[in-house]
Amino acid sequence: MPPTQGVSLFGTTPDGQEVQRITIASGELTVAILTWGAILQGVWPKDGTTSLTLGSENLQDYLSGMRHHGCLVAPVANRFTGGVAKIGGVVHEFERNQAGRHTLHSGSTAAHLTVWDVVEVAVDRAVLQIALEDGRGGFPGNRRVRAEFAVRGAGLRLSISATTDRLTLFNATNHSYWNLDGTETFAGHHLKIAAESYLPTDADFCPTGEIRAVAGTEMDFRRERAVRPGEPALDHNFCLSMGQTHLRDVLWLTGSSGRSMTLATTEPGIQLYDARNARRPGHGLYEGLAIEAQNWPDAPNHPGFPSIELRPGETRVQVTEWRFSQG
Repeated sequence: MPPTQGVSLFGTTPDGQEVQRITIASGELTVAILTWGAILQGVWPKDGTTSLTLGSENLQDYLSGMRHHGCLVAPVANRFTGGVAKIGGVVHEFERNQAGRHTLHSGSTAAHLTVWDVVEVAVDRAVLQIALEDGRGGFPGNRRVRAEFAVRGAGLRLSISATTDRLTLFNATNHSYWNLDGTETFAGHHLKIAAESYLPTDADFCPTGEIRAVAGTEMDFRRERAVRPGEPALDHNFCLSMGQTHLRDVLWLTGSSGRSMTLATTEPGIQLYDARNARRPGHGLYEGLAIEAQNWPDAPNHPGFPSIELRPGETRVQVTEWRFSQG
């Protein structure tokens, strides 16, 4: 069941910080957000008792194995191959927190691994904010990141904005896992993606640099088709455009129950991950699909990829919208 609308104490971190849960709602949708990692904890349609996104009622789960479930990854989502990236043509080194070789989701001091400040709460809207100091995680610039969650009818919109006082990198995303049926795996779901190409990866899931057409491959979701655990294995970026653009519908997910989700975004890519190594306590693998609207991964290391540089005086705004219906 969805929590009661308003702000309540969700838990306390080991170092004594309080984590709040903010529940906002429209007549069609109830949404819960945690101040830890700006996590999207749950999404409930008015006729449903099970959340459409995978969450937990236990803060400790999010501090350990569920650290990526529903969080807002910032300043940079996905990977830096070899733990390095160029900023303004200068190579910077970052924490190699993936197998000691690569940087994943900005390392151990990323924004999704801390408590965000509450700026504003309304019946159908919540605004969180975090300040990232110069040098944190190896990234230059004093940066301010703001996340606004707003429900309208049966839709949820997330607007992420960021500023900096030094040239830096920024590519945030929401990392929610979706299962529209409330089942033990996402088997039975159908998927469609408006992408003509995708990014092949190496054995460490890092982009090779090739931009490959989806036509004739198992990554072709231009027409709706069934998606099953491991068929295909998914941890790939689907290329939607060569840069940010207007908000447009790019992905459609439908469960066997008839419940459907349409995702719209301003971003040039969608990373799909099949949760083959992600598990909620008491549940199995492949429970949901991570659908991450973002720029292309490892962009600073591939000159042909859209840039993720953020300059002083610029405000980067990323918008993603989820709309739900019962067929």
